[in-house]
Amino acid sequence: MDGVTLRTETMTKVSMRQSFAALAVVGLTLGTLTAPAAAQNRDPAYSAARAAGQVGEKMDGYLGYVTPAAPALRAVVEDINIKRKAVYADKAQANKATVEEYALTSGCLLIAQTKPGEKYQAPDGSWQTRGNGPPLRDSRCP
Repeated sequence: MDGVTLRTETMTKVSMRQSFAALAVVGLTLGTLTAPAAAQNRDPAYSAARAAGQVGEKMDGYLGYVTPAAPALRAVVEDINIKRKAVYADKAQANKATVEEYALTSGCLLIAQTKPGEKYQAPDGSWQTRGNGPPLRDSRCP
């Protein structure tokens, strides 16, 4: 296989992944995460930890700990992350994408949906507090 063919195949795979990520965005914006999102917002421990800046949205589509967490909070966050992964796996399979691709797209959307004062993970991995403007976004975000 020559270099041109290899580059063309690589570019096609990248384009396909971007298309799958775009499909994931469409699925998310149509409410595919509403059930887990609604469930996590009903948990008082999660809501309090989020408001206090102890947990935040990560680039990989999961919740992360901004500060060391007590075992009870860890259990709540792990439960939410397990539920998210199950949704991501189902939706990724339906869209012929990987779980990681779907989770990244979800992370982009979840970070975009944060409210001022909430924590999120910036592209460099640091924890940021959302201000009135848009959050810092990963270049792979749609």
